[in-house]
Amino acid sequence: MSQMQNVEKQLREMILGLEIGPGERLTERWIESRFGASRTPVRAALLRLETEGLVCRDGRGWTVSPINLAELEQIAVYREAVEVAAVKLTCALEDRSAVDVVEAMLDSCDAGTPREEWHRVGMDFHIELARLSGNEFLFRAVRDALTRLSRARWLEVRDEAALGRAWAEHRAILAAVRPGDADEAAHRLSAHIVGSRDRLVTSLRNDRRGLRARGFAVVAA
Repeated sequence: MSQMQNVEKQLREMILGLEIGPGERLTERWIESRFGASRTPVRAALLRLETEGLVCRDGRGWTVSPINLAELEQIAVYREAVEVAAVKLTCALEDRSAVDVVEAMLDSCDAGTPREEWHRVGMDFHIELARLSGNEFLFRAVRDALTRLSRARWLEVRDEAALGRAWAEHRAILAAVRPGDADEAAHRLSAHIVGSRDRLVTSLRNDRRGLRARGFAVVAA
């Protein structure tokens, strides 16, 4: 792994894990010192992260991009389009036995599973479901959209009831995919994405003051 790739990977993990919060300023000098890297690979890494929407320019420096509520709503529209297209392709496959692997991911979470793992599996469910379609472009689109949502999903207030509802919806989607019922799978997936968006945006909108107190920047547009 090159120096640029190493800096990019570690910075991405710190941003997505909220170790570096939305709206926090970044300096190239701090990054150089933190990762023992020289200026050129640091700048290259920042440019890569900028294309993902994780950082933005702030004068001569950089800032971790704030959570943008309008962007979250737009991503949901995008997700619905590409994920539904992918699930319809999966339903058209003659062999849909790989659905068992995705369901096993859901089964791996129980009451003793750390919140971090629930979060990861919840994202991987959508990514792996899209992978089953066999369409590389749809798979990448879903993966990239979920990456952009990762920080916001960490901030969402989610109790056991919310997690149970999400997992039940995931299983209902798989139950429609397994026999190849494309219309039902698309309906359930659309409802799940729209419902998740509404709950997430409402949660973040209601908690903006508390998030600002923690140093996290959340903007409405």
